[in-house]
Amino acid sequence: MSDTPDLQLSIVLPVYNERPTILEVLRRVRDLPVAKEIVVVDNCSTDGTREVLQGLQYSDVRVVLQPTNLMKGNSVRRGIGLARGEYVVVQDGDLEYEPQDLVKLLEVVGQEGVLAAFGSRLLGAAERGVPMKRNMFRVGAKVVNLFYQCLFRSKLTDIASCYKMAPREVLQQLDLSCNGFDLDYEMAAKLEMEARRRGLRIAEVPIHYSPRTIAEGKKIRWRDGLRAIRALWRTRWGRQKPCRV
Repeated sequence: MSDTPDLQLSIVLPVYNERPTILEVLRRVRDLPVAKEIVVVDNCSTDGTREVLQGLQYSDVRVVLQPTNLMKGNSVRRGIGLARGEYVVVQDGDLEYEPQDLVKLLEVVGQEGVLAAFGSRLLGAAERGVPMKRNMFRVGAKVVNLFYQCLFRSKLTDIASCYKMAPREVLQQLDLSCNGFDLDYEMAAKLEMEARRRGLRIAEVPIHYSPRTIAEGKKIRWRDGLRAIRALWRTRWGRQKPCRV
């Protein structure tokens, strides 16, 4: 249940130095035809993003200013903790993802037998007949995903995807602890474990994806792949606190 009865979706938007794109991302998200709130968490930006956010006057946007650079995962966890909607999803502050795809995820996550809906960039590329670009990020994500599939005996194709939509009560009880990009993997693993505990499943939805380069502002690095593997191993063999049904 939502804390606000008519609020379907909370969109958590962590940002760090995204001045060129943040207003366009907000426009696209605000245009979504769903009852929503947007929780923007600025991770101490230094390029003017923070000042842009401080000047916003949208009734459906809440802005949280981190006191120091606490990394993306920490900002996501803070946003999830503040969410009030029935479902929660993370939206990056760049233009790699297409917010219109969130409508499709929202349709799927409410289906019987589904605990969470993940957006899959691979399924989206296959659906459109366009191969994913091969670069070090794609290769790294594929290696980590294969490790995940073996470790959890899973068929999920794209656990590195930003789009993971789940009920707010579930996400707020997952006891997420990662502060960096490895939070994406910890969240995927804990949602999969919780889904199995409840006899439910995670559904994958084809989504659009337009990757940017390091020169264009991409922040993830190869070391984050190692942190992801460590987070998955720790989650798989650590004690999992079950969520209250």
